[in-house]
Amino acid sequence: MGNVFGRKSRPSRVTEQDKAILQLKQQRDKLKQYQKRITLQLEKERLLAKQLLQDGKKEKALLLLKKKRYQDQLLDKTENQISNLEHMVQDIEFMQIEMKVIEGLKVGNDCLKSMHELMSIEDVEKILDETQESIEYQRQIDEMLAGVLTQEDEDAVLAELEDITQGEDVALPEVPTEPIPEVSEAAKAEPERREAKNKPGREMLAA
Repeated sequence: MGNVFGRKSRPSRVTEQDKAILQLKQQRDKLKQYQKRITLQLEKERLLAKQLLQDGKKEKALLLLKKKRYQDQLLDKTENQISNLEHMVQDIEFMQIEMKVIEGLKVGNDCLKSMHELMSIEDVEKILDETQESIEYQRQIDEMLAGVLTQEDEDAVLAELEDITQGEDVALPEVPTEPIPEVSEAAKAEPERREAKNKPGREMLAA
């Protein structure tokens, strides 16, 4: 029992605007009921006035029609009041929507501010400058390596690469499948003719 009475009640989600909208709608509904009741009454009085004229009671019929005319004016005022109440309800409901939008914008703005506090414009500029410096430094290194390395350096790099990849499955070039052309007899005899031609010269130098 102590827990039941000691339990804190949850805050009501019904706002003052909600209460105002409810009251306005209740007043509108009452006016519509009044409007409907008066409309039915006026229709009956119109039929009654018609019956009085048929019975020759013109004065009573005229008095009844005057009353009907007054009630018609009341109906017009009632219609205007209903219209005003509906406009007011719509304005309050639209204002509630606008307030929710503004609250959402406020939350978003606070979130952006907190993010801006975590990283200022100076921090962003510093990061961008450091990134640009790193790119420029790498470009300079690439240019230096491209201009300084000799063929001997290139061979040493390739040899180091071969040492690193030694023992791994290295893709070798494919063996050509086309037949190797045969060397003609004239091409085979060419080295012997050159040897015979140069032999006298070597003998004279030796003498």
